[in-house]
Amino acid sequence: MTPFAGIPVAAFEFYAELEHNNNRDWWVENKSTYDSAVKEPLSGLLAELEPEFGEARLFRPNRDIRFSADKSPYKTAQGAVASVAEGMGFYLQLDADGLLIGGGYHISTPAQLARFRSAVDAPSSGGVLQQIVAQVEALGFAVEGETLKTVPRGFEKDHPRADLLKHKSLAAGVHVGRPDWISTPEAAREVARRWEELRPLVEWIGRYAAP
Repeated sequence: MTPFAGIPVAAFEFYAELEHNNNRDWWVENKSTYDSAVKEPLSGLLAELEPEFGEARLFRPNRDIRFSADKSPYKTAQGAVASVAEGMGFYLQLDADGLLIGGGYHISTPAQLARFRSAVDAPSSGGVLQQIVAQVEALGFAVEGETLKTVPRGFEKDHPRADLLKHKSLAAGVHVGRPDWISTPEAAREVARRWEELRPLVEWIGRYAAP
């Protein structure tokens, strides 16, 4: 594999054009650009980060349109994840506007959700998560995820961690855009730095809310 040298401008331009040409003919005609500007650089980036964050994979570029009213065949962003367990880990997404760096979990079974809520409820583990969330927010990450409108049944409405109990999934991300370092080897170090800042959150989730 070619050593990672950065994400070229052509990657962002590819997705800007795809937004207006989301059809198979255009994709086939421009697939070589996808391979050289998107797939190969991101694969190289993930390979460089693997020793610190584990094996990662790129998501498929095709959309699942079987149950969607939108029949556009291709995703207008390229995602990748370094998983610590199914549905959780460190995340990247590249689109026309730049790069998003994040981590957390987005898939939860009922049993997994029950363990998550129990850990949030407990003063020790819940207090640690509260501190972690405050820390990643202070570092510029947006904390997000699917949430309920009210505290789930079985917990006090004025629970000290009510906002966290409402979460059905929990993640944090920051959109860095297209800074100067994005097209240089420095991008690997910048992504690693951001993922390292998210490690406490990912490790807490892996400990208390893994499948």
